[in-house]
Amino acid sequence: MNLEELILKYALINAYTHGGKANPKAVMGKVLGENPGLRSRARELIPLVGEIVEKVNAMNLREQEARLRELHPEFFESKEDRKEEKKGLPPLPKAEKGKVVTRFAPNPDGAFHLGNARAAILSHEYARLYGGKFILRFDDTDPKVKRPEPKFYDWIIEDLRWLGFKVDEVHMASDRLEIYYKYAEELIRDGKAYVCTCKPEEFRELRNRGIACPHRDEPVEVQLERWRKMLNGEYREGEAVVRIKTDLNHPNPAVRDWPALRIIDNPNHPRTGNRYRVWPLYNFASAIDDHELGVTHIFRGQEHAENETRQRYIYDHFGWEYPVTVHHGRLSIEGVVLSKSKTRKGIQEGKYLGWDDPRLGTIRALKRRGIRPEAIRELIVKVGVKRSDTTVSWDNLAAINRRIVEPLANRYFFVADPVEMHVEGYDEGFTAEIPLHPDHPERGVRRLRFEPGKPLYVSRDDMELFKPGSFVRLKDLFNVEITEVEGGRIRARFHSMDYEVARENRWRMVHWVPEGKPCEVIVPEGDELLIRKGLLEKDADVRVDDIVQFERFGFVRIDEVGEKVVGIFAHR
Repeated sequence: MNLEELILKYALINAYTHGGKANPKAVMGKVLGENPGLRSRARELIPLVGEIVEKVNAMNLREQEARLRELHPEFFESKEDRKEEKKGLPPLPKAEKGKVVTRFAPNPDGAFHLGNARAAILSHEYARLYGGKFILRFDDTDPKVKRPEPKFYDWIIEDLRWLGFKVDEVHMASDRLEIYYKYAEELIRDGKAYVCTCKPEEFRELRNRGIACPHRDEPVEVQLERWRKMLNGEYREGEAVVRIKTDLNHPNPAVRDWPALRIIDNPNHPRTGNRYRVWPLYNFASAIDDHELGVTHIFRGQEHAENETRQRYIYDHFGWEYPVTVHHGRLSIEGVVLSKSKTRKGIQEGKYLGWDDPRLGTIRALKRRGIRPEAIRELIVKVGVKRSDTTVSWDNLAAINRRIVEPLANRYFFVADPVEMHVEGYDEGFTAEIPLHPDHPERGVRRLRFEPGKPLYVSRDDMELFKPGSFVRLKDLFNVEITEVEGGRIRARFHSMDYEVARENRWRMVHWVPEGKPCEVIVPEGDELLIRKGLLEKDADVRVDDIVQFERFGFVRIDEVGEKVVGIFAHR
């Protein structure tokens, strides 16, 4: 195998295993890593690797596979003969078919994002895997600090449906306050909880020293009277809380006699208004509901391990069996904001356009950017249930999404920052018929008409290729020689029709439009949004929510169709 064939082999393998696009640096690393004798020639190999990778990336997946099978069939033989590790999730501890009940409990104080999606998808996948039940429970009992908003209830349900969830039951914690009151009173009657009227700083000092609050061991009758005063409005906010009795010597002071219910004056809750003044805190409402709703398995972030410790006291007090808990690490994506508070602040300051700003990591933002729900689910399942925090790169998600959308996305030419090109020497009109998708001829073709005397438009991104005396191929049209570049205008002379001429001479290929409709592509670039203005094929049949590929530019989701087309860049 000569040097070019060796590079071609590694370029084809890299492209085939990464959705059709090879990375020159990765190919170079493979060539030198497995052939150390070539390291001394690294500098001269760089341009050759670049040329071969470009050639490979111009092929479609089917062409890449065919060429790879011809050049290196052993790749497929070893791949097909090897026993692949079983994909998917590991078995769930103590799970019985038909008896698994999981839940997802979001706070509707912001949009659902990729970090939340880990617990949601794991919960749903396991419920379906074991033929069980998946419950959506809105944790909306904090009308003060993490105040719920009506639209987020609807958005979360919409986002789950878009992700392909089948929700078996929906519950609102704010509808269940009387249930929490019943259990709170039962705990007080049994001497397992009490009403504390200490000032917060006084209780904190006692707690940190492992000393009991003076109200802890007062008679049940006194506790119940205080409880009635809480419900009747005789205490104001901050004057009384219900505490669960725990181990006063627990090594973690936060676990000692933790607060279960507190008073909120004028909560003005979006669903219950001011009907209730006594509101449960997260750990109490969550523990009671998990028992009441029959939850068998809980998926929660590792940072919530302390919550489990607190909640187990309630289960022990009532003699209940605590659900199996699966802790997982946090999930984040490089350079993408997931925090609800940061997102809200950015929206208020005008930094972000809304909860679906394509720079964000909300599910609505990912959807708007053209990420498919199957890609998000596959990413979460691939990351799995490990306890360590996981940061994925945008490239990880893009690679999965590319594999999903590549067969679905029709192709079009989009010319960013158009530059006029006048072609001489071809005096007849010519219609280029280009497949909407190279692997699906049944979808039909696009027709781009070249007319003598009328300009074509090419992208300013390709200006470095347009130098007098250089040659390029106008993709699916013909080959031209550049004769003049002046005043933002290019003149060229027809050279030949055949693609083989361009291939043999290694002439670069550029896309073009004879005329077009105005088009803008919004490109998220780190913390910025770039707007690429240009021309899209005049007859491009695109609709809102279509995911298409603008050739040599990338995959784009169509966001708006009108006098101009607006797209959101997904990835290459």
